[in-house]
Amino acid sequence: MHGGSSSHLPASGSTFFGFTRLCKGLAVILLGGYVLLQIFPWASSYLALIPAKTIPFAWNLITAGYIEQSLPGVAISTIGLLFFGKLLEPLWGSKEFLKFIFFVNFSTSISVFATAISLYYITRRESYLYTPLSGFHGVLSGFLVGIKQIIPDQDFRLFFLLKIRAKWLPSLVILFSVAISFFVTEAMPYLPTILFGIYMSWIYLRYFQSKPETSLKGDPSDEFSFSSFFPEFLRPILDPIASVFDRLLCGRSETSGDSRGYTLGGSPLPGSDPIEASRRRERGARALEQRLAAEKLPTTTSPEGNEDATENV
Repeated sequence: MHGGSSSHLPASGSTFFGFTRLCKGLAVILLGGYVLLQIFPWASSYLALIPAKTIPFAWNLITAGYIEQSLPGVAISTIGLLFFGKLLEPLWGSKEFLKFIFFVNFSTSISVFATAISLYYITRRESYLYTPLSGFHGVLSGFLVGIKQIIPDQDFRLFFLLKIRAKWLPSLVILFSVAISFFVTEAMPYLPTILFGIYMSWIYLRYFQSKPETSLKGDPSDEFSFSSFFPEFLRPILDPIASVFDRLLCGRSETSGDSRGYTLGGSPLPGSDPIEASRRRERGARALEQRLAAEKLPTTTSPEGNEDATENV
């Protein structure tokens, strides 16, 4: 009995195994950053994002995203990174997965820095300038946007009770974070990071993500539009506003179904292939189904059957 179960441990489909090397390496960085702060608390002055010190210490725009200041924070970030990465990295590729993390982390830090400076000039509260801001929760929230993109109709159970479609996970996080901000004394350490993390990840996946199998970029499908994060009744209001930013970013207008995917000159735009976006979502759904099936396989097959299946592959 023990021999049979041990033979299944290396299976990549197992729930608690099969994490990618990249994700495990990033998890070590998160854990190492937390341990470093426990040993040298003064290190947060150089690694966390402190807006008043960012001009001389510009590197904290990068390092802040990988520094967790609390034990619950590092635990949630590490677990989320491993499990989300296990699903997203094989579909995107390691290089694209790392580019996504870097883009979302850096752009979120810049946005949070600008927000803190603006709030200081509006309120004159020095806490906006000197509060150390850090954490991986911006990228972690951005992973939910990736889940929304590849498997929007997949159902997830929250707290083993509520069932919710994957496409609503980012919106639910936004709603929950904003609601919590009304009941806490200081929301600056987490709220802007989560909001900008979700928005910047959508910007990257919508307009800039490279797909190794094609020369196209981004995801122009209606199912991944900005208004898709909001309830149906708000979309007629949001779509015209979003189309303005669409034109600013890539010259694309989504106000006309006939001209969607073309510039004013009539040339197809990079990433303007809704069919390819649909295929990518289908691949994501198939990959998830295969992963779930592989997780169930060790409990329903014998070691001999598992070896036969491996030989057939």
